[in-house]
Amino acid sequence: MAHVVTMILAGGAGTRLEPLTKERAKPAVPFGGRYRIIDFVLSNFVNSGFFKIKVLTQVKASSLIEHIGRAWRLSAVVDQYIDPVPAQMRRGTHWYLGTADAVYQNLNIIHDENPDYVFVFGGDHIYKMDVGQMLRYHIQKKADVTISTVPVPVSGASDFGIIEIEKDWRIKGFEEKPKDPKPIPGRAKKALASMGNYIFNTRVLKEALEQDAENKDSSHDFGRDILPSIINNRNVFAYNFMTNIIPGMSKSERGYWRDVGTIDSYWTANMDLTSVTPAFNLYNYKWPLRTHYPPYPPAKFVFADEEGHRMGIATDSIVCEGSVISGGHIDKSILSPRVRINSYSFITESILMEDVEVGRYAKIRRAIIDKGVNIPPEARIGYDIEEDKKRFYVSPGGIVVISKGTIVE
Repeated sequence: MAHVVTMILAGGAGTRLEPLTKERAKPAVPFGGRYRIIDFVLSNFVNSGFFKIKVLTQVKASSLIEHIGRAWRLSAVVDQYIDPVPAQMRRGTHWYLGTADAVYQNLNIIHDENPDYVFVFGGDHIYKMDVGQMLRYHIQKKADVTISTVPVPVSGASDFGIIEIEKDWRIKGFEEKPKDPKPIPGRAKKALASMGNYIFNTRVLKEALEQDAENKDSSHDFGRDILPSIINNRNVFAYNFMTNIIPGMSKSERGYWRDVGTIDSYWTANMDLTSVTPAFNLYNYKWPLRTHYPPYPPAKFVFADEEGHRMGIATDSIVCEGSVISGGHIDKSILSPRVRINSYSFITESILMEDVEVGRYAKIRRAIIDKGVNIPPEARIGYDIEEDKKRFYVSPGGIVVISKGTIVE
């Protein structure tokens, strides 16, 4: 196997996902009940057989660093590692100025390892990918740089880097978050978006970063600066993520990739997991999703008084370990570990994070309740949006978010 080093970009502020990122980095935000967002890209690399990984952190990184330390210990005996790397001001008295500067400030890691190729991947997307297939494509094409791509609706393409390609998938144009994105030829409603995942030949990456660092007009970002500057003088190819197949994958899962960068997209991606046949399957044991597994007891459901409507039940939901459903009803919702639902309460289309407790007779709909929040008895969340706006954050799509540390009265 080729000598590869991976750099995961996990230092962004994640402002579009506030208030969930008020006290944590975006890759540390819980997803799917028991996971953190960072777990998905790390699972992809480990499942693909790549074990030299540096996670570049910066903003509000404490919980992310703790999670990586607990969940992702590899064997140093065989030179395997997944290490968080905090910003260290190695290139001057400033933090990371952009995604490219984050890698530039850590070129010492690449110099020490001297790999053939460097993976530069984002740490904040939900997807499954055999990274080895992308590397084989990169080598087959004799590429200097390969960018993983996926079709997205033109209507939302302005949120991504948009790529134009030749017939052989050589990239001829790259524009970061264009106001008027160009559609794929012959597919007027789709544009080809960068997934923020790149493979570089090591020498090409070093040269591009060093040149960019000297450019005072640069924003030092891969999408805005590095990639547009090299497509005309390097062999830069797009990789079609739709062709990537992992063991146990169904046809409906192929090409699944979500940027959960807003409250509404985050909520929607979580809610999809509760459907009978979700587009993203957590239960594919041939491609395990790894995370931290604390020694919590099993989930428990108690009370079955049909006449008194005191039923501890969950329908179309994910309920994680340590949770107790004590006479309440959960519907189309996701409960993280150690959530307690008390009698006669009703929760629907909601995400409840770790250590949340819901009092008797409370009702919650279309809401995200962050860690440790206590919902008092008879509370109503999500039933009167105008009233909710006076106390909590409400997304453009009407999702009520109660942030960590909030005292609900």
